[in-house]
Amino acid sequence: MAERNNRAPIRHHHGIGTKPPKVDDMKTTIKRIWKYMAREKKLFYSVIIILFISSVLSLLGPYLLGVAVDRVIADPAGNTLITMIGILLVVYVFHSLFQWLQNYWMIGISQNTVFEVRNHLFSHLQKLPVLFYQEYQQGELMSRLTNDIENVSRTLNTAVVQFVTSVLTILGTLMIMLWLSPLLTLLTIMIVPVMYFGMKWITKRTGRYFKDQQKNLGDVNGYVEEMFSGQMIISMFSREERVMEEFEEKNEALRSSGYWAQTYSGFIPKLMNMLNNVSFAIIVGAGGLLALNGHISIGVIVTFTTYSRQFTRPLNDLANQYNMILSAVAGAERVFQVIDEEEEAQDERQAEPLPGIRGDIEFKSVDFSYKTGEKTLEDVSFHAKPGETVALVGPTGAGKTTIISLLSRFYEIDRGTIKIDGTDIQKITRSSLRSQMGVVLQDAVMFNTTIRENLRYGRLEAGDEEVEQAAKAAHAHEFIMQLPDGYDTMLDSDGKGVSHGQRQLLSIARAMLADPALLILDEATSSIDTVTELKINDALRKLMKGRTSFVIAHRLNTVRSADQILVLQNGRVTEKGNHKELLQLGGFYADLVKTQQADKASV
Repeated sequence: MAERNNRAPIRHHHGIGTKPPKVDDMKTTIKRIWKYMAREKKLFYSVIIILFISSVLSLLGPYLLGVAVDRVIADPAGNTLITMIGILLVVYVFHSLFQWLQNYWMIGISQNTVFEVRNHLFSHLQKLPVLFYQEYQQGELMSRLTNDIENVSRTLNTAVVQFVTSVLTILGTLMIMLWLSPLLTLLTIMIVPVMYFGMKWITKRTGRYFKDQQKNLGDVNGYVEEMFSGQMIISMFSREERVMEEFEEKNEALRSSGYWAQTYSGFIPKLMNMLNNVSFAIIVGAGGLLALNGHISIGVIVTFTTYSRQFTRPLNDLANQYNMILSAVAGAERVFQVIDEEEEAQDERQAEPLPGIRGDIEFKSVDFSYKTGEKTLEDVSFHAKPGETVALVGPTGAGKTTIISLLSRFYEIDRGTIKIDGTDIQKITRSSLRSQMGVVLQDAVMFNTTIRENLRYGRLEAGDEEVEQAAKAAHAHEFIMQLPDGYDTMLDSDGKGVSHGQRQLLSIARAMLADPALLILDEATSSIDTVTELKINDALRKLMKGRTSFVIAHRLNTVRSADQILVLQNGRVTEKGNHKELLQLGGFYADLVKTQQADKASV
């Protein structure tokens, strides 16, 4: 099979902290949210109709009140008052009923919409390349999945309904006011330019501070999550003061942005209340003069004072709702930044599932770089026959873990070929490849469920007896049975309740249960005491028998029995052979063995 020379990796990764895909205008972001409401559009249109009816009823109330005043003045002894009170009662009851209905429906729409957004974001996160998670804080991503989406939910629950209601109320009120008295209407809307420029000055600043607030909240969440996971290291190195100082800086940034966002947004109701009072005084004074001259009735003045309040209040509400929408858009932008991250490259068209891996692995002239121009691996070539154990040895950063990542297709090579059983790895689907690989990492990953289910994660269809057999083979059964609930003991993501070494035993048992064709051990015994290590090595030898295995280890007693040892330095394979051959070579590996033997002797 011909080599793919000078083939650049497909990695167009743009990180959150570098150059994220920005949504620069509210219109674009709202359109994207609207797409998630596809299944709720009919119900949303029904809400708009209900909003229209509700707004008409709210406009009808003040008008009927003015009519009632005029009729009572004209006929004090009649039954007009009782009739008008009855009509007003019916109007306001139905208005309240429609308001409750629109809020009830809108809650359902908003929850279903953010359900879709949250599902999309989480499913997208499962498809992102490993590099994405290596570059960004977990807390930052969690903040986008929780806080930012919840911000959108709150806005859809309340601000959207209020915004549409405010617009309808303003337009309806303005038309009725013009019909009743164009002069008083002109006096009322004179304050609108003042409101507009005041709101524009305020919202220009609140938008920036709300965005800063969301960003700073994500920074705080990410930092807190990071510090909680590393609390032991913080205490060991007595860095509590430093951590508190750094947290105080981030907390101060959040406090400052939150303070100014709330302060500027708080100016809006103060400004609107002042202008409302000014408008009320103008209408009462001018209306009184017009009534004295017989141009309008007392009922019109009563109606107008109510409408003037009803006209300026939605303007006030619009400003507040705009601030809420700005905050929601800021949160939605952060969510869409993650959704816009490119997923892991798709399998090539000619890629096919590999039903069974024998384990013949060949690297031929492989180059790879995380950053353009900075090679991590250069001209790496080796051949592992089925059932062989290949040990990767070398200093930190030499490229040992990178080789495993390339074999797993977490990254794509720049040049050369990687073959499994004679087939170019590019022509094998990722899922069929990874499903036949078992991995035991240095930091054992546990899930928030029982020990039994954590082990069964290696093979979901495994029965209880198979789970226990794997635990016994990994020497984990004994300590599991000493726990209060045995295999039904609950673990959390940090594996609290069991030691680090015991978590490693569970991780090994999980790999045993998976029964993989390819086995990868990345410092798998680094956290286990010497006595347990001997038992684990015996179990691993049984597990590796007949399987191609790759072992990364700094403790050389775990790689002595390897069929092939690769010494990597600066991304290149500098030595290759078994333990005996490399000792005779007298190079880096031989020096490493001598150093470790000297360290043991000194102890």
